[in-house]
Amino acid sequence: MKQLRTATLTAILSVTSLGAWAEEDAGAYLAARQAQIQNDFAAAAQYYSQALTRDRANPVIMESAVASFISLGQIDKAITISRSMDELGFNSQIASMAIIAKSVADGKYSEVLDRIAEDRGLGSLGDGLVSGWVKLGLGDMRAASEEFDKVAAQRGLSNFALYHKALALASVGDFEAANDIFAGNGNAPLQRTRRGVIAWSQILSQLERNDEALALLNEVFGSNQDPEITSLSEALGSGEAVTFSLIQNPQDGVAEVFYSIGQALLSESGEQFTLLYARAAEYLSPSHVDTIIMSAELLEVLGRYELATEVYNSVPRDHPSYAASEIGRAEALRRAEKADAAIEVLEQLRKSHPELPMVHVSTGDLYRQNERYEEAIDAYDFALKILEERKSDQWFVHYARAISYERLGLWESAEADFRKALELNPDHPQVMNYLGYSLVEKRIKLDEALNMIERAVKAQPDSGHIVDSLGWVLYRLGRYEEAIGHMERAAELMPVDPVVNDHLGDVLWAVGRFFEAEFQWKRALSFVDEDKPSPDIDPDRIRRKLEVGLDVVLEEEGAEPLKVAEDL
Repeated sequence: MKQLRTATLTAILSVTSLGAWAEEDAGAYLAARQAQIQNDFAAAAQYYSQALTRDRANPVIMESAVASFISLGQIDKAITISRSMDELGFNSQIASMAIIAKSVADGKYSEVLDRIAEDRGLGSLGDGLVSGWVKLGLGDMRAASEEFDKVAAQRGLSNFALYHKALALASVGDFEAANDIFAGNGNAPLQRTRRGVIAWSQILSQLERNDEALALLNEVFGSNQDPEITSLSEALGSGEAVTFSLIQNPQDGVAEVFYSIGQALLSESGEQFTLLYARAAEYLSPSHVDTIIMSAELLEVLGRYELATEVYNSVPRDHPSYAASEIGRAEALRRAEKADAAIEVLEQLRKSHPELPMVHVSTGDLYRQNERYEEAIDAYDFALKILEERKSDQWFVHYARAISYERLGLWESAEADFRKALELNPDHPQVMNYLGYSLVEKRIKLDEALNMIERAVKAQPDSGHIVDSLGWVLYRLGRYEEAIGHMERAAELMPVDPVVNDHLGDVLWAVGRFFEAEFQWKRALSFVDEDKPSPDIDPDRIRRKLEVGLDVVLEEEGAEPLKVAEDL
């Protein structure tokens, strides 16, 4: 099985096999492979299906087609090919994923157990957890507990298994036993994942222990709770007996297995393979909003922004996570270069959810990224007003608003916000760098700027932007020889950044290394995207420096000449 999956994901097909195909057959396969490399799942599914019409028994093509359909969320199409693989005797974990999901959805729990017994399942972790849930589906909680306990006995899997055992117990109304597991009575307490804490708080509420549930939420999430946690907290605070709703049946339980494994695999297996688990969970539990958002985020990382927006859009409007999904949808639209559509999504969200600071902050960020700074400030103002009323001031909002003020040339307001951000989050390197660099550009408070930037570099020595700032403040102070090493280091860290290369050119010119300076200015020009002008770089100024040198440009601008700076 492992060899087959590796073949699919790395696209290894023997030269002998490919060479035996007709040219049009090879073309369909190669087009499918190219689409798969580009994460274009729709095209990959189309071309793999076309290739299968010519070679119906090729396991690599079959599994690749299954993976493409699952990635699209088209599980039913994946199942047809998966069953053909079964009939041909090909054992594929990816195909098993689709078949098991379908069998669970149809309530055919015995078929799932038979499949696992024949070693045609998801692997040891998945098989054990799924077996537990399907045995519960067959009405045997004791047998289900035994399956979860078997998995818990395996090294490193205890948390997974006990979490699912607790959910299974709660789903059948045994809240005392479920609480004992979460609390760690007799064992270490379970890791406090977001979904685990939600489940535990619901269990405590069913045990008429709302105060403990509310204390748990406050301990884990603090005062900055997202809408779903806030809604749960309010229900608990009102004395309401909160229903245990995280898992309502064994099908939801198997969906949670896919979701749990997907979360665990993300760091080691990559987004493309993890997406298969997220899609399977989504298929089994369409109301599992966490897995919907997980699928959308994975698609976004994979560059499939259109698919991501569709998935984000499937979150119900009345769900507490709707605002988070809309913010995600707006970001996917932005990354798809549909800024106006993204702004429209967030502006509508501001109307429907005006009480949520994160909605206004996200809107401000989007306006700021599109250089619409006045509108960004307006959105940040709304966010800060809400946060201040809740006594939950946040440094980042002041920092983001400060950048917007600075870009509009409103320096006093910008400086006040930068300093407020540092008051709330002392010595944050990005804030110190931005404020320090801005002071350098204004040629004021240079000693303070140098001190801040040196502290920022100490905190983040591998940040090209911050190292560039240190070299630049030393240049502004006339300490050219000291500046050289830092500017060269910044250029190593950010070799294709036009601003860094331009700065390095200026410093090289200041120490008399004129040919090297011109080389750096030419490099800077080569990295400028003149179709997307940036306020941080002026290509015409660089061209003028190449024509007459930095000294003449400074004289033309009425700036201090380099020799004056050297006398400081």
